[in-house]
Amino acid sequence: VVGVPLSGGLPGGIDALYATVQMPRGIPVATVAVDGAANAAILVAQMLSITDPSLAVQIEAMREETRATLRETNANLDV
Repeated sequence: VVGVPLSGGLPGGIDALYATVQMPRGIPVATVAVDGAANAAILVAQMLSITDPSLAVQIEAMREETRATLRETNANLDV
């Protein structure tokens, strides 16, 4: 199970986050950030890529694209 807590209750979705991470013993849940459906999708794709080499290649390409974007963003920061 991948839990995606959604905002809407208490400010910041903290109630949904607590509900997601407090599952009883025997019901493991990987939990992503509040409103983090995109990260949940990436997490599931990573799990599936364990047995799917072509998916693993696609995920690595996406990661490299993300790294490049972050490098560019960081280079443009005025610190």
